[in-house]
Amino acid sequence: MLDPNRPYHRTEINLLFTKVKAQMHQEALARGGDGKTLYTDCYTGETLRGGDHYDYEHIRSSKAVFMAYRDRLTNSEIAEVVNCAENVTVTLRTINQSKGKTRIEDWLSNTDNVTNHRISIALAKSAAAKADMGIEQKVKKILSRAK
Repeated sequence: MLDPNRPYHRTEINLLFTKVKAQMHQEALARGGDGKTLYTDCYTGETLRGGDHYDYEHIRSSKAVFMAYRDRLTNSEIAEVVNCAENVTVTLRTINQSKGKTRIEDWLSNTDNVTNHRISIALAKSAAAKADMGIEQKVKKILSRAK
């Protein structure tokens, strides 16, 4: 039986996140074609290459997803949801550190964040919408397995 009030727990999330990042890294190396990774920043659209200061980013924070689904999903299932392809992407480290666990919509409402980090509001909102869709689809898929 799931404890709907269990505290936030990252162990399974982090284990899967490590695997997802390794897979993304291999794919980015192949895209780069020259031994360097090639990514596109999910919030600015800028090209990021190996050696740039970037981070792998959960668009919707692992804590927010955990808390939203802890009443229906196990920790391992939540890890699948948090780390779905649509919710894990890459952004500059300065953006990731500035955003922290703040919802992207709240972070974007501060115009200094948008200006200082050269954020494309349309791109950021699109990334959030894709993350939400991916999360929803992953949850439905997991719940359908349980039947």
